[in-house]
Amino acid sequence: MRLNQVPVEPSSGPSAVTGGLKSSKKAWVTAGTGVGSLRGGVSTALAKLAEGQAGLGAIPGCLSAAAQKEVYDSWKKYAESVSERCGSLQKILEQVGHDLLTTDEAVKGEIHKLDLKYADTDAVGGQAKGR
Repeated sequence: MRLNQVPVEPSSGPSAVTGGLKSSKKAWVTAGTGVGSLRGGVSTALAKLAEGQAGLGAIPGCLSAAAQKEVYDSWKKYAESVSERCGSLQKILEQVGHDLLTTDEAVKGEIHKLDLKYADTDAVGGQAKGR
């Protein structure tokens, strides 16, 4: 009998399809839970960041206050994006664990979508050339 065009093999030795690789639902779900738990740390960091920012309002003519506000807004947005990315990756890992039939290409495709959605911006000052 052939399923998904995979030839039937004798039961001796590892499968030519999996190369002996074993996978378990528990491992995938545990990985997803671990990634998802990072969101708690990010939330704590965001709360402390907001606490540190509290009381610092716009001070007309104070360039350092304006710069600090820009940095705060930028890091807040970045940390929120990290938290969202962790949540998205958690869902993918847990779904793979539940399905266990998802192809490598499908998993890579989902991860690639995350890479595109949460791509980092270039460093301030642009890319180093030849360094």
